[in-house]
Amino acid sequence: AYEIHSSDWSSDVCSSDRSLSKLNSQLEKIQSKSYSDPNEGKMWKPTRDKAGNGFAVIRFLPAPVGEDYPFVRIWDHGFQGPTGLWYIENSLTTLDRDDPVSEYNSKLWNSGIEEDKAEARKMKRRLKYVSNILVVSDPSNPQNEGKVFLYQYGAKIFGKLQELMNPQFDDETAADPFNMWEGANFRLKIQKVAGYPNYDKSTFDTPSAISDDDSELERIFNEEHSLKELIDPKNFKSYDELKAKFYRVLAADGFTSSTPTAEDADDLDMSNFGAKDAPEPTLNVMPEAQSAAPSMSMNDDDDDDLSIFKELANG
Repeated sequence: AYEIHSSDWSSDVCSSDRSLSKLNSQLEKIQSKSYSDPNEGKMWKPTRDKAGNGFAVIRFLPAPVGEDYPFVRIWDHGFQGPTGLWYIENSLTTLDRDDPVSEYNSKLWNSGIEEDKAEARKMKRRLKYVSNILVVSDPSNPQNEGKVFLYQYGAKIFGKLQELMNPQFDDETAADPFNMWEGANFRLKIQKVAGYPNYDKSTFDTPSAISDDDSELERIFNEEHSLKELIDPKNFKSYDELKAKFYRVLAADGFTSSTPTAEDADDLDMSNFGAKDAPEPTLNVMPEAQSAAPSMSMNDDDDDDLSIFKELANG
């Protein structure tokens, strides 16, 4: 038991008031959003209705000033370990560096055991691309129209960009979808197929200039966001940090923790994690932009980001 002396009463009351103030201040911090996304406000994402369908018209933009390519390629991982914790992290293979999860998956994959391959598929890399876009039409969020954003997309949409640049048939004309004069608007159509988003009905319009007004084109170009910044090594966790996080998620070193709520898990679309492997897409007109990939190819087509779990994963 604590003994309180009457002579200390007034000072204790003042001290309690100060402590309460500190506690309330800390409570405000805890209740506020603790994860800060450096790209918040820069990234555009199409809105889908309750049925999982969505529509928007966007225009892919050229490389930002001082940069060479109109897109960057990023590998990441997203999976739940036996602890119930989520591992949501960019992979160091993006930078052509060793990554602990890729190393672990390679060992599983090369063991020749089907159970190991199945486990590796659950933790496989996801391939995503990021480009600058102009939002031409966004019926669900008209305030976005005419603005420049970063847009993260997957291999399905990347494949449509590639098809426009390298058509398969003689009666089709090649076009650069990132060109402000000779490119084309992209009609992004999202359908929910077998429970997952599908982009097969998305198409390009006939090539045309974004605008006939040079000042408007200059305004759009100057509002582009840096893509190189997204793959700056300073924005990636170190090998040791990722390894520690990976071990904690797997409980490989004895760590345990509470699991996410059912509501949290329901919000995450894991449709591509554990899906069949697909051949890695290449962009023939810009081969220098493609980095060498490890022998084990585990790619994803979905462009849904996992930002809602970043706070959970970084906890």
